[in-house]
Amino acid sequence: MELPPTLSTHIESWTTPETVAFALLGSYARGDAGPHSDIDISRFVGDDKQEEEARSFLIGDGGAAGKAGDCEAAHEPLWARKWLVVRSTITPSQVESWFTEPGQAVNIIVGLRDGVALWDPEGVFAAIQERARKFEWTPTHQEKADRLASKELVGWIEEAHKGLEGLQRNDTGRLLNARFGLSWGLAWVMRLHMGVLSASDNMFYDDVIGAVGQESRWASLLQRAFGTAAGGGSLSLREEVRAGLLLYCETFTLLEEALPQDDHPLIEATAARIRQALDGTNGAI
Repeated sequence: MELPPTLSTHIESWTTPETVAFALLGSYARGDAGPHSDIDISRFVGDDKQEEEARSFLIGDGGAAGKAGDCEAAHEPLWARKWLVVRSTITPSQVESWFTEPGQAVNIIVGLRDGVALWDPEGVFAAIQERARKFEWTPTHQEKADRLASKELVGWIEEAHKGLEGLQRNDTGRLLNARFGLSWGLAWVMRLHMGVLSASDNMFYDDVIGAVGQESRWASLLQRAFGTAAGGGSLSLREEVRAGLLLYCETFTLLEEALPQDDHPLIEATAARIRQALDGTNGAI
C-alpha cells in the first residue's frame, strides 16, 4: 500500500521547534499494510515537557475525495480515498523506557527495527533504530519482567474468581469479564516472562505460542481460552472460561520458580481454588 501523497504536507504542519524527527512504524513500515490499515507516525521531540497523547487524523489523497459525485463517478467509496493516521509524540524519557522496561520493550523493539525515517535531519531516529537493532534481553530485563508478570497474575485473580462464580451461576456478564483476563491477560504474562518481542500487537498470539511451544499444554489451553482451537468446533463461553481458568493454573506451574515469593501465597491459593472447583466437586461448574 502506498502512503497518501499529502502526508509530507501534514508532517510539515506537525513540525514544532521541539520536533527532532518523524518516523513511520507499523504495517506501512513493514510493507504489509492493507486497505484498512492505519498509518503509524511517531513524532520525536527533544523535551520531556512536550509530551502529549496520541492523536488520530483522516487524511485525503489531495484530490476531490470530498465530493460524493466524483467518488460515484469513479465507482469508489468515499473511504477509499482516506487514510487513518495515528500520530504519537515521543519524548526522550519515553524512548529510554522502551529499552529499560520489559513491558514496553516486548511491544516496540521489533517495530523500531522495521521503522522508516520520514524526516531525521540530526539522525535522532537513526540512532534509536540502531540501538533497537543491538538490543539484548538482559538479566535485569528478566528480573523486572518476572516481577511484573507476578503482579499481573495477582491482578487477574479477580477475573479468575469472576470466572468461577460465572460458571456457578451461569452468569454471562461474569464469564465475559473473566474471559478477557484469562486469555489476553495470561498471554501477556507469558510474553513478559519469556521476553517475546513482537513486531505488532497483531502478531502476539502466534509469537507467544511459538515461544512456549505449539504442542505444549499451555498453548492448547490458550487456544481454547481464545476460542481458536483447531479441529474442535466452536466452543461455548463456558468452555472458553474453563480453559482460561486451567490456563491460569498452568501459567503459574510454568513460572512458579521464576516469580517473586511474595506473591506466591495469593497465586497458589487461587490455583488451588480453581483446581478444586473444576475437579467436579461442584456440579454447577
